Amino acid sequence: MIIAKSRKDLDKMRAVGELIATVRETLRLMIKPGVTPLELNDTAEKMMRDAGAIPTFIGYAPHGMTPFPYAICASVNEQVVHGFSTDTPLEEGDIFSMDMACTLNGFVGDTATTVPVGEIDDEVAQLVKVTAECLELAIHECYPGKRVGDIGAAVQEHAEKYGYGIVRDYTGHGIGRNMHEAPQIPNYGRRGTKEKIRPGYVFAIEPMLTLGTEETETLEDGWTVVTADRKPSAHSEHTVAITKEGPEILTLTKEQKKELEATKTEKVAA
Repeated sequence: MIIAKSRKDLDKMRAVGELIATVRETLRLMIKPGVTPLELNDTAEKMMRDAGAIPTFIGYAPHGMTPFPYAICASVNEQVVHGFSTDTPLEEGDIFSMDMACTLNGFVGDTATTVPVGEIDDEVAQLVKVTAECLELAIHECYPGKRVGDIGAAVQEHAEKYGYGIVRDYTGHGIGRNMHEAPQIPNYGRRGTKEKIRPGYVFAIEPMLTLGTEETETLEDGWTVVTADRKPSAHSEHTVAITKEGPEILTLTKEQKKELEATKTEKVAA
């Protein structure tokens, strides 16, 4: 069952969304050759705890898995998701995918992005760009009366224009008091299918694309997911609330919200 959120619930989700967005943007500015995923992880955990939040990923153990030990998923190059935070420095030309969530006042905010480390190959840069575009297009489908299948279809249609692999083993999801709630939101599908979208629903939408195969493997640590052909992968995610007026991105900083509102005002004026 999909759990609709009340106004009070959404206010709490706005607060946690803004917090995790601030963590994401702080880490984004830190990413450069020589920094380690462990340094980024430790910064994220400190920011979350200093704000009174709990790092949602730490100790997460679905289906009897070994508990996840880090505040962020730190995935480099061919690592799709769930990468461990190591002390191996990032290198020029890498791409770094960071997925993170925290819980504040009983609600979860979840976000992810892929960031270039210095100058990167043009082909990989396009993968990162198109993955972010897929997320934007998916969010545009989040209007009351539309269907969850419309979200996946939007991602699939755009990704396939570029011949990218669409990771099918991992999906977006509903979110609220729990990190993973109904419904599952695949990054592929047919328009007009699956659950009807209603006001009060909150989704974590997260396209994951690859330069090669969509097939994945899990490393010996039991968590780190990599592309089967070891080609690069990119990941982009926002937590999105469905309102009567349409989608509201919850995982934006105060500054990003102001910029978005200014853009909307300019479009109306035009």
